[in-house]
Amino acid sequence: MNTSLIDLAKTLLEIKSISPEDKGCFDIVENYLNPLGFETKRINYLNVENLYSTIGSKGPLFCFLGHTDVVPSGPEELWDIDPFKPEVIGDYLIGRGAADMKGAVATFLATAKEFLAENPNPNFRICVFLTSNEEGEPADGKINKIIKDLQDAGEHIDYCLVGEASSSLKLADTIRLGRRGSLSGSLIIKGKQGHVAYPDKVNNPIHLTGKVIDTLKEMTWDEGNEFFQPTSFQVSNIHSGTGATNVVPGHLEMKFNLRFSSESSEDSLKDKILSVLDRFGIEYEIEWTLNAIPFITKQTFFKDVVMKSIDSIMGYEPEINNGGGTSDGRWVAPMGTEVIELGPINETIHQINEKVNINDLEKLKYIYKEILINLNQV
Repeated sequence: MNTSLIDLAKTLLEIKSISPEDKGCFDIVENYLNPLGFETKRINYLNVENLYSTIGSKGPLFCFLGHTDVVPSGPEELWDIDPFKPEVIGDYLIGRGAADMKGAVATFLATAKEFLAENPNPNFRICVFLTSNEEGEPADGKINKIIKDLQDAGEHIDYCLVGEASSSLKLADTIRLGRRGSLSGSLIIKGKQGHVAYPDKVNNPIHLTGKVIDTLKEMTWDEGNEFFQPTSFQVSNIHSGTGATNVVPGHLEMKFNLRFSSESSEDSLKDKILSVLDRFGIEYEIEWTLNAIPFITKQTFFKDVVMKSIDSIMGYEPEINNGGGTSDGRWVAPMGTEVIELGPINETIHQINEKVNINDLEKLKYIYKEILINLNQV
């Protein structure tokens, strides 16, 4: 076992970098990469930090893409350990961000170091590109602003390997070539407050919302396609009521999300939801947030390199599955970059006792290194 890889991962996990804050992870990354010959830039927008570190002067650009921010731990008393004091228990490294995705970030760094030690003058450039706000809100300073600046400066990422936790039951059994889009809504349904004993004098927004939810959850938004499963609708939060048992509330707040395939668009989804609200004659206010648009890598070169590398190290080829949530890949895909997601098992991401198998991290390093070796032979 490469203890330096695990120690590096633990060092990153000890930092409470809840989105959109990096809290010093980039200092560790920069101090690791610069002695290898990387040139590192810190690029900050609004309250978000970003790191862009490159090495090499010729050939196409290969990118390790990821994030250092994590979601909150949830109730710390439910964890077996302090979520920000990582521990190795048995074969598992436990801590918030172990699988999503500081374990993969540490593996990026260890891979780059080993590959460059054996291949000091590769025929392609390498970059490590990290943000502190993959998990957060798009109103903050997202990485896509940097992408535009890079394009304006003539920079182009040819091949991008995202360390999101893509694996399902065993390491590298699944890769992703793209992701669905994400559209969120914050809806206020207005009713009329009053005494529960006088139903003729009130208009209960909770009852109104029940009709809306029933309709939306049964709606067929699209049929999906060869790349994506059909669009899905989920309610994530509902809040209403005064706290009293004898008062009908005057309004209800509901948050929802649609994960949508390329068969739907932001406008088509909005139109369908608004038509349901109007059909029931509901008075409402709504705010929309487009978190991501669908993206897919249709080119086959980098995909074939990744699949060949996985087969070489693991002895099997992965399944291609483009489900799941959003990912860092959505930022670079508009450049025309070939984007592949390959990372640890995703079973515990965002959960209590998030963990990653330490042997899997070592194997993941071998896979990443094999990808670089194969690219260097082209």
